Amino acid sequence: MESKTSSCIVLLALAISLFIFQMASAGDPDILTDFVMPLEAPLVDASYFTFSGLRGLVGALPPDKFKATKASMLEFPALNGQSVSYAILQYPAGSVNPVHTHPRSAELLFLMSGTLQVGFIDSTNKMFNQTLQTGDVFVFPKGLVHYQYNADANNCAWAISAFGSANAGTISVPNSVFNTSIPDNILAKSFKTDIMTIQKLKAGLA
Repeated sequence: MESKTSSCIVLLALAISLFIFQMASAGDPDILTDFVMPLEAPLVDASYFTFSGLRGLVGALPPDKFKATKASMLEFPALNGQSVSYAILQYPAGSVNPVHTHPRSAELLFLMSGTLQVGFIDSTNKMFNQTLQTGDVFVFPKGLVHYQYNADANNCAWAISAFGSANAGTISVPNSVFNTSIPDNILAKSFKTDIMTIQKLKAGLA
């Protein structure tokens, strides 16, 4: 009996270890070729490895609200298997990139112009925040909740973010919590407030 119990414990420990390893190594899978060929095109040339979707940002006026223009696998299929992607981030005066996470990659942000207040929260609920100046670089660790805010009331800020995944993913915390089918009474109890307050928050995100 003890032998069977010990065997079960060992197997459970191995299963947990494998799960933890898979979580720790989660990200883009390794490929066994130089690059991934598109299914619809047996042959490619240099055009396949060129993305021109960011040209419209050169010399463009600031947007009315925060805008992220991505060069990820969805927009640029040649990135499939290359474990890299970009986003150009534009922050009009007073705008915010709402609290969010990237489940498959860390984010390395380079502030090209303006100033930004940035921060993330680790798994112990400790806040790490900083005010960035033009030319600064800040890293948001993989999977952690973070934000960026342009507190300047007069000037736009621009940044480039690089990701260690062709599809880093973005999960908006406000949308995930308040624009889903989670019942209002569950949200009210979770946030220790009343249902009316929850409904007002939902209406504000609509």
